[in-house]
Amino acid sequence: MYEPTKLNIKSWAEEDRPREKLLKKGAQALSDVELLAILLRSGSREETAVGLAQRVLHGADNNLNELGRQPLAALTKFKGLGETKALTIIAALELGRRRQLTDVKDRPQIRSSSDSYNAISTILADLPHEEFWILMLNRANRIISRERVSMGGVTGTVVDARIVFKRALDMLACSIVLCHNHPSGSLRPSQADIDLTKKMKAAGKTLDILVVDHLIISDEGYYSFADEGLL
Repeated sequence: MYEPTKLNIKSWAEEDRPREKLLKKGAQALSDVELLAILLRSGSREETAVGLAQRVLHGADNNLNELGRQPLAALTKFKGLGETKALTIIAALELGRRRQLTDVKDRPQIRSSSDSYNAISTILADLPHEEFWILMLNRANRIISRERVSMGGVTGTVVDARIVFKRALDMLACSIVLCHNHPSGSLRPSQADIDLTKKMKAAGKTLDILVVDHLIISDEGYYSFADEGLL
C-alpha cells in the first residue's frame, strides 16, 4: 500500500518541484507522476500533490492506458481526489487520445502492419468497449484520414460495409486499413471477424479500393490479417 508523501513540496529543491521543473526543462523531462501532480495542482494537509498522484497511478498499475479507462466514480474513491480533480484527469487523457486524430502536415506512410498499428493503437488500445475504425490512404500509402465507423459494446460492434466505403469514396482513398479493438485483450480473430474481412475485401475490389489489412488491437499488441495470410 502506498504511503502518502507528507513532505511539503515548497520544501523541495526548486529544480525538483514539478511546475518549476516543467518550466526549466520542458514536459518531456517529467515523470508520469510529476505530470499528473501538475494536473492535480494540490494535495491535502497530509499529502502532497505528488503523493496523491503516486497513489492514483499505483491504483492503475502505474499504467496510463489503465488510468484512462477509469470512470469518474473509481477516481473519486481516492482520498483527496474530488470530482473536479478527477474530471481534470479524464479530460487530459481524452485530449491525449484526440491528439492522435489531429491531421499533421507530414502524413505517416503505411509500409507494414506495424505502421498501421502505430497510427491507431493509442486510440483503440485502452477502450472498454469495441470500436471499428478505418485508415484511409492515398496512392502513396500515406494516411489522409482516420475515422470511426461504428461503436459497440464490450463484446462487439456492427459494421456496415456501405458506410465504410462511402467514407473512403468521399475522401478519394485508394486503399484502406480496417481496425478494431478487443477489450478482452484477446488477439484471436472470431469467425465474424474473418467473414467481415472477406466481405470488405470483395466490396473493395468492386469499387477499386484495396483493403490493405485488418488489424485487431488490444493491450497485448495486435493481430494482422495480412501478416497471417488471411487477406
